[in-house]
Amino acid sequence: MREDFLHFIWKYKKLELADLKTTTNESIEIISLGSHNKLAGPDFFNARLKIKDQLWAGNVEIHVNSSDWYVHGHEMDANYDNVILHVVWDDDVSVYRRDNSLIPTLELKNYISHELVESYKSLLNNKAITFINCESELAKIDEFIFENWLERLYFERLESKSALVVTLLEKYNNDWEQVLFSLLLRNFGSKINADSFLSIAHQLKFSTVRKVSANVNELESLLFGLAGLLEDDKLDAYYLSLKKEYDYLSHKYGINNTGVLCPSFFKLRPPNFPTIRLSQFANVYARHNNLFSKLIEAKSVEDIYSLFNVSASSYWNTHFNFEKTSKKSEKKLSKKFTDLVIINTILPLKFNYAKYLGKQIDDEIVYIATQIGAEQNSIVEKYKNLNIKILNAAESQSILQLYNEYCSKNKCLECAIGNSLLKGNN
Repeated sequence: MREDFLHFIWKYKKLELADLKTTTNESIEIISLGSHNKLAGPDFFNARLKIKDQLWAGNVEIHVNSSDWYVHGHEMDANYDNVILHVVWDDDVSVYRRDNSLIPTLELKNYISHELVESYKSLLNNKAITFINCESELAKIDEFIFENWLERLYFERLESKSALVVTLLEKYNNDWEQVLFSLLLRNFGSKINADSFLSIAHQLKFSTVRKVSANVNELESLLFGLAGLLEDDKLDAYYLSLKKEYDYLSHKYGINNTGVLCPSFFKLRPPNFPTIRLSQFANVYARHNNLFSKLIEAKSVEDIYSLFNVSASSYWNTHFNFEKTSKKSEKKLSKKFTDLVIINTILPLKFNYAKYLGKQIDDEIVYIATQIGAEQNSIVEKYKNLNIKILNAAESQSILQLYNEYCSKNKCLECAIGNSLLKGNN
């Protein structure tokens, strides 16, 4: 038995309400269950109950065993002095308030149907599952419930992506352009070089970027130099020009790469080499000196695509590394890569900036996300195999949030789908 199941029972009145009695045989009438508290303190606030002939207003605490009250140290916490009912599965010890009065206890196992308990066990303890607990019933969920839950999950995921935005805003004193520069550079590093590229951004003030971005060679030199990619004595003319420019600009602006993490080439396909990504990134800023405002004003995915319609500098048409010549090919930012930039950087930034201004742009964000194709990864594919339609990035992001924060953690009773299955079966 788990405590979250008992929370579910109380919250949705999934108990036999007739003839409820405390463990001391006093009648209980539920007038109001109270509001569910997921933070510190009692589990349900402001409940109203009639116990025997006395009307009570206060809080309800829920445990698997009565003795958990003492395991959790509630007897020493004044926040629990206003508990009017202790709801438990097994009443194994009496619990008293600090004034020595006995807290009435309701033992739930006497008031729950066998069918509900079996449904719960079937959902969370199904030995036949291969992926998630509700895999055999997920496709049967009411479409309205499922779609509303996915939309809520999408904004949950946006909120989770907001943590880094908030951290960077604090670091850079609400300089939104510096935050965009840092987040975008991090995203260009993808998974393997995200931390390395972010460490580069930390060493490069956006005021400096603004001064040099009109000349892509200057911005490239700063990015390559800070990344530690200009520290050899190569004979390549392009390399030497970057190195000379970096030596000059780093001295002029007091820049060094102390604390910068060296980017990795290992496990990367050549189009994702840090040399290519840094050049592409430099060309984005060289082309748009007011990138932040353009992204904030963008209302469609096509508006954003136009801003990232760039290629690495011409030198990289025949190179992936310095000096080594390769077959000629334009190193243009792909639509797939730009989609990831939009999903992981642009939309979370727009979401947070709107909140900062006190604006509501949820519909705009969802509209843009639905214009992007669904991500392709193993988690998304497994849900598709359960006959779940995932048509766009808003839905694939929601599915990832569902799996990462609910399914994989067995939080079925905090999930609208799990709730629907249990409520529908009983």
